[in-house]
Amino acid sequence: MDWERLTPLLIAAAGETAYIVLIAMAAGGLCGLAIGLGLYLFRPGNLLANRFVFGVLNVAVNIVRPIPFIIFLVAIGPLNRLVTGSTIGIEPFTFALSFMATFVFARLVEQNLLGIDPGVVEAARAMGASPLRIIGSVLIPEALAPLILGFTFLFVAVLDASAIAGYLGAGGLGDFAIVHGYRQFDWGVTAMVVLVIIVIVHAVQWLGNTLARKALRR
Repeated sequence: MDWERLTPLLIAAAGETAYIVLIAMAAGGLCGLAIGLGLYLFRPGNLLANRFVFGVLNVAVNIVRPIPFIIFLVAIGPLNRLVTGSTIGIEPFTFALSFMATFVFARLVEQNLLGIDPGVVEAARAMGASPLRIIGSVLIPEALAPLILGFTFLFVAVLDASAIAGYLGAGGLGDFAIVHGYRQFDWGVTAMVVLVIIVIVHAVQWLGNTLARKALRR
């Protein structure tokens, strides 16, 4: 292994992966939280019950979420070109990953909110709390620990998906491992990339578990 030559390339690949993952997590996390809240609030029998809105959101999540990401990249090509102006490169890949992450996290948010004791929500409504106040003072605090763990799960899923960034010419650690490891029969390079990813996942999982425990003790 020529690490003098490969180290700068590895650092650049790690930077590309970090860019993709952070943007996808930020966009997917915020948009997914909004859609997940919508699924919960508009569900029949809940605070803002609306069958039509709930049905639209539910169908959208059910359509996008099960699609394998490699197929989703191809399917979203026309929309990607409309939004980013291209279907190749780091921006189109990041947009597609953010789009997928949004709907994955939306379902996680909805499921976590459904686990809240309905009596707590009803008590807040009986006291005259507005839906916005219930969201901020009841729903989010009650579901905070599961939401943190869900966000941690989303990070791992997004990091996994980012490994195929090279498919759209977006680079990243996965592309580095294939180009400089697998294709060159240099298993040391591949092992190094795998080790880096494992360390990142363990660090993020530890952080997520720690924050979730603290949230439960509140």
